[in-house]
Amino acid sequence: MSVTLLAGTATASVAVAVENPATAPAATVAATAPVENLIVGYKSSATEASSNTAAADDAAAKGKKAGKKAKFDRRLGTGAALVNLGGTVAPAEAADVMAQFRADPDVAYVEPDTRAYATAVTPNDTEYAKQWDLFEPTAGMNVPAAWDKTTGSGVTVAVIDTGYVAHSDLAANTVAGYDFISSATYARDGGGRDSNPADEGDWNATDGECGLNSKASNSSWHGTHVAGTIAAATNNSKGVAGIAYGAKVQHVRVLGKCGGSTSDIVDAITWASGGSVAGVPANATPAKVINMSLGGPGACGTSYQNAINAAVARGTTVVVAAGNSNADAAGFSPASCNNVINVAASNRAGDRSYYSNYGAIIDIAAPGGETRRATDTPGTVTTPENAILSTLNAGTTTPGAEIYKPYQGTSMAAPHVAGLAALLKSANSALTPAQIEAAIKNNARPLAGTCTGGCGTGLADAAATVAAVTSTPPAGKYFENTADVTIGDNTTVESPVTVSGVTGNAPATLKVGVNIAHTYIGDLKVDLVAPDGSVYTVHNRSGSSTDNINQVYTVNASSEVANGTWKLRVNDNAGGDTGKIDSWNLTF
Repeated sequence: MSVTLLAGTATASVAVAVENPATAPAATVAATAPVENLIVGYKSSATEASSNTAAADDAAAKGKKAGKKAKFDRRLGTGAALVNLGGTVAPAEAADVMAQFRADPDVAYVEPDTRAYATAVTPNDTEYAKQWDLFEPTAGMNVPAAWDKTTGSGVTVAVIDTGYVAHSDLAANTVAGYDFISSATYARDGGGRDSNPADEGDWNATDGECGLNSKASNSSWHGTHVAGTIAAATNNSKGVAGIAYGAKVQHVRVLGKCGGSTSDIVDAITWASGGSVAGVPANATPAKVINMSLGGPGACGTSYQNAINAAVARGTTVVVAAGNSNADAAGFSPASCNNVINVAASNRAGDRSYYSNYGAIIDIAAPGGETRRATDTPGTVTTPENAILSTLNAGTTTPGAEIYKPYQGTSMAAPHVAGLAALLKSANSALTPAQIEAAIKNNARPLAGTCTGGCGTGLADAAATVAAVTSTPPAGKYFENTADVTIGDNTTVESPVTVSGVTGNAPATLKVGVNIAHTYIGDLKVDLVAPDGSVYTVHNRSGSSTDNINQVYTVNASSEVANGTWKLRVNDNAGGDTGKIDSWNLTF
């Protein structure tokens, strides 16, 4: 599978031993471009799950049946086997080999090792512009007001991207990373994986060099731009300010020439979060936040999902860019994976940026900027002052002098949220990834403009979110459900919360916090359903074309026994707009 920058995208795959096939079904990812490798996940009961020799024999046998010289390459960090097809083959030929694996009851899944590519929009000139994205009241993220409580100290943020090109505004906040690009050709460093994540440049010399419709381009230095937004040195009388300038950045290189592979990215996720990858030394400073400003087309594959789930289980928050195709993010990966914070881009006016992906799976919006207006000629730079300024390099192919330049993209929006996640983890080290995600979404503010298609719960607000995790918890007992529930057209859905340990009846001032991501909330009727079935309506088709419900309602539930299962019931009464229950809570 291929990954591209958003502005920066990359993908990698890893197979995990599966105890229950029902929880990890065989992947259905299909190859849409030439394939060199497959990622195969064996069930835990299979000999091939633990024996490289058995996996090698199996790969050779299945390749022979399909008329290919398939061979075992290596074991990924999640336990999956990487199988080489003996060179690049057409999608149909790869499908023949994959069919052999899928027919084997010992195989949990198989999918192509696709590539991802950076999707950052072409950078503009070097004019320095103020960082409106941090502080402007209309569409800034309200960051300075959070700095009196936390600057991110004690937290490492892994930037899984193109690597690092030296910059004096980042050097003090950079810790040792790793280069996970396994191909010397794509790495451009004379070898495969190594401990030096230096960005050697991701330029393409000619059109078509990286596949059909690919274009010649200069190096993006994408990972360095992303890192500057997260943790550029601050109060040092130069350059830009990082959102979590007390944090450390760990560069994990996965994107080089022609993007990056799923297998490399999956191993990078595993290692960055403190997991073990064969042949790679243990990570001395595991990251509590991962930023992936990268992606590619297609739904989330098992390889990505397994690696992300394992990272989150280790306590690492995973932030991903939604994508820059002005399309539903559900059709892109890793944006469509579960257990991530999926970030759309907003512009300086508070609207969804014209290029940003959207949809019911978006969690939050953050400044991604616009180097041009949607109506301006593609490829031009007409509004550099409205983009995101960060650390960069002047080299067109190989590294040159350090500079600052504005970029646009969901690649620029994601590190705003990764930086905020670092602030939260620093302010309250006990927070889990689920709690960090809930806090960011619950404390967002409405976009000043519009977001056709859905931008999650609104614009991330750093000060409000930090205040929420550092303030005294609300009086009484608190119960929450953060599981997403899809709201389809003309459907009724419910999300339960089980209350226990509360004496007597509910209060006359029961607080009901509701976060629903849905365009045109005038379609919706929202009810609180008590354990005995009594219904309390909190929203009844008001708000017309407004997007999203992010509100705390007060309900007189004093006649209801507190303990039991309460439900939030949402009824969609029209076609054309869908969304999800993002989270909801009760405070007694």
